[in-house]
Amino acid sequence: MKKLLSILCVLSVLVSINSFASEDNFDYEKFTNDYFAAWTNVQKPNANKEDLERYLSFLTDDVGYQHLPYSNDDSREPNGKDGMRKGMTYYLGIHTEYAAKLTNHAHGHNVIMIEFDTLAKGIHPDNGQLMTLNYHSFEILEIENGKVSVIRHYSE
Repeated sequence: MKKLLSILCVLSVLVSINSFASEDNFDYEKFTNDYFAAWTNVQKPNANKEDLERYLSFLTDDVGYQHLPYSNDDSREPNGKDGMRKGMTYYLGIHTEYAAKLTNHAHGHNVIMIEFDTLAKGIHPDNGQLMTLNYHSFEILEIENGKVSVIRHYSE
């Protein structure tokens, strides 16, 4: 019995060590680049639902989204991803031109910071008006189990 308990204890420690090692092996650089590529693809003029689902695959189901200074609420809701899908579908494909450049990024402690410049033109779906946007954005992405759990977006 002692031997069995010893083996179980050793296995438990090994599983714990492997679990911590896999967190340490998270490739922040690759994730950042893949996430940003998926984000820019969903903004392009020819963006489709497959592009949107690719982007959403980076998010937890209960993702929280905060766009400061417009929205101060970063609550994680059970249907957070569904809410983002609905909102993003409404604006999907409205751009006639879109370009974004990742200008800075950093990571650590389950957080990724991205900074990027955007130039976009398109027709606003609410009023049919031509819009031209040229802005600088800063985002903080909180990472949980390899996915974005909270997005804090800062831009004009």
